[in-house]
Amino acid sequence: MTAYIVRRLLWMIPLLVGVSIITFAMLKRIPGDPVTVMLLESRSSGRVITEADRERLRKQYGLDKPAYLQYFDWLGEVLRGNLGTSIRMKQPVTEVIKQRLPNTMKLAGVSLVITLAIALPLGILSAVRQYSWLDYVLTAFNFVGISIPQFWLALMLLYLFAVEIQLLPVRGMRSPYVEPGFWNHLVDTVTHYILPVTSVTLASLAGYMRYQRAAMLEVIRQDYIRTARAKGLPEHVVILKHAWRNALIPIITLLGYVLVILVEGSIVVEAIFSWPGMGLLAVDSLQQRDYPVVMAIVMLSAVLIMIGTLLSDILYAIVDPRVRYD
Repeated sequence: MTAYIVRRLLWMIPLLVGVSIITFAMLKRIPGDPVTVMLLESRSSGRVITEADRERLRKQYGLDKPAYLQYFDWLGEVLRGNLGTSIRMKQPVTEVIKQRLPNTMKLAGVSLVITLAIALPLGILSAVRQYSWLDYVLTAFNFVGISIPQFWLALMLLYLFAVEIQLLPVRGMRSPYVEPGFWNHLVDTVTHYILPVTSVTLASLAGYMRYQRAAMLEVIRQDYIRTARAKGLPEHVVILKHAWRNALIPIITLLGYVLVILVEGSIVVEAIFSWPGMGLLAVDSLQQRDYPVVMAIVMLSAVLIMIGTLLSDILYAIVDPRVRYD
């Protein structure tokens, strides 16, 4: 197992280099650059920008160099542990990420816990009671949930509960002003969480339920499950102890990406509800052509995907003793 993990970690190095080259090349293909965006914003405010100002800014940010030299400059700084400085916010990229990351982890973490707490039991129940009215209802819910786009669901929830009924806040994590007191702050925080958490949870609920149902249906037909029942074991012991453990393997594949979900969050939901997290940061940085921030977010995502995949493979061996890595 140790040799396998070491090999996987070493393979991450060329993969990350490839991801960085492709991402950097794609950013350079986007029309405009950070200086162009800055000049457009300055002109809209009435400021006069000369060509000398443009060249000075391009030289200041190293944009006057060929693209391959810009990439090597960025790579050299990364190897020294420096992710660069945000062109838009004039702060180190690490500081920008530290400010936004906790907000995304709070939203994604709460949504993930609620999703798993609902999806896994319902998936098991749907499989155990296959072809019952409950199974048909849950299957119909799954098809509807998978078919509805997340952005549409978030917009509908926003329109209904924040605009029409005006029951919940429209945006952000907290109100600009809250009456002093613990309960006032708690209620304000909870009300701001409801719509984003509901949007993320409903969007992912159907997928987890379908995976769990399909895995359980395959497992409960196995011979060792019939043998366990023939021994007279209680049904809940057969399902939870013998069947569910083996039915967790497909779910573990999805849980391998939990790290990415916790760090990157939902770009769509964060953008719609103006949630100050990593997803909204990625959207704003792309619009502003803030290359250092975009590169940091993409590379962080790539690292987490690789680590998540590796953790999934390790968990396979823990859940299923038959799985061995030589």
